[in-house]
Amino acid sequence: MPAERAILVLLLACLAPGGASLIADEAADWPQLQGTRRDGIYRGPPLVDSLPPKGPPAPWKKNVGQGFAGPSVAAGRLLLFHRLNNEEVLDCLDAGTGKTMWTSKYPASYRDRFGFDEGPRAVPTIEGGRVYTNGAAGILSCTDLESGKKIWRIDTHASFKPREGFFGTACAPLVSASKVFVQVGGTVKIGSDGKGSGIVAFDSSTGKALWGATSDEAGYSSPVLGKLAGKTRLVCFTRTGIVVLDPGTGSILFEKRWRARIGASVNAATPVLTDDMIYFSSSYQTGSICLKVGAGGYRELWSGDRILSSHYSSIIHQGGFLYGFDGRQEYGTQLRCVSLTSGKIAWSEARPGEKKYGSGTLILAGDKLLVMADSGELMLARVSPSGYKRLGSADILAGTVRAYPALAGGLFYARSTSELVCIDLRKAPAAKPGPK
Repeated sequence: MPAERAILVLLLACLAPGGASLIADEAADWPQLQGTRRDGIYRGPPLVDSLPPKGPPAPWKKNVGQGFAGPSVAAGRLLLFHRLNNEEVLDCLDAGTGKTMWTSKYPASYRDRFGFDEGPRAVPTIEGGRVYTNGAAGILSCTDLESGKKIWRIDTHASFKPREGFFGTACAPLVSASKVFVQVGGTVKIGSDGKGSGIVAFDSSTGKALWGATSDEAGYSSPVLGKLAGKTRLVCFTRTGIVVLDPGTGSILFEKRWRARIGASVNAATPVLTDDMIYFSSSYQTGSICLKVGAGGYRELWSGDRILSSHYSSIIHQGGFLYGFDGRQEYGTQLRCVSLTSGKIAWSEARPGEKKYGSGTLILAGDKLLVMADSGELMLARVSPSGYKRLGSADILAGTVRAYPALAGGLFYARSTSELVCIDLRKAPAAKPGPK
């Protein structure tokens, strides 16, 4: 990093309690779901220009327990949240070697009535020298990043009595301004004014519930926070639909019922928030909707089910265009690029032959798109609004891959239902010219 930025990071680290663990470096860290800004965009050093069929170097790989919770990385540490036997386990690993530094665990109670997987679903969130996890049965925990000691832990299901969902709790905690925001989907009212516990803000230091909002069941999407028309807003995609809130008070500023007509459906993709627009995507004949925020409130720019209908994977926005999977995971999907402002499809990419895209995940690094398929295949492509060019692929994992990966400092971390692997995608520095 430039010298001035390095000095600033060092000063902040010295001033803050807990030291350098409090500093999130966009080039070196991936501290939560979809990265530092929860947008799926990598801002680190350059990546390789192709993937060899046998795969890029893998510094380490290890067996893991059950779960669909992807890893998070900060300050040289990787946090893995998984289930071993009858416990939900948070492991802190050395991100460079995979060596375990500490372990924190508690009894697991979740039972998957569909028989898929009984491990945690939500990516850990690293913020302020602490790690926040949300277990499959709604156990919300705060753990010290340095030592692994429990700071607080609450059972949100016991406290707020949510209705049973299809696949357990999946909301990755969002931490900002001393608050932890979570979709709980509770039926218990919070406070003297009797507000709902569909969405709850907790004190990040104590776990105390500060405010609640909506009576919506929880979706499988995680909240995002950002500026809309110059004001900071919390945006959630619940099982019912779209909710925009004031993060300080929990006041609902806008809500819209927007979900599938059938009961057997999920809302899973993270909302996209940029400047004065918010975008949502779902499957089951629901599709896409883009809203514009202005002096008159929230108005629909466009919507439709034949544009970009995401089943599980989140959509990534860059330069006025959306990149994501269109279609149901069971039937095969296509990669698409869509204009954010108009909803027009710039291009669609279907895999040739018998292989089809399933429920993969995406990371965008400049003009390079990393596609992690549920089969364990990693694909690299060069993308822009004008087209898609494949740059190679390699099988890097055994088992089913549903977890979101992490990309920190050019190292790609991905997990399946049985393995966690570190892949080196750093571009080799250009050779210095020899003497004349």
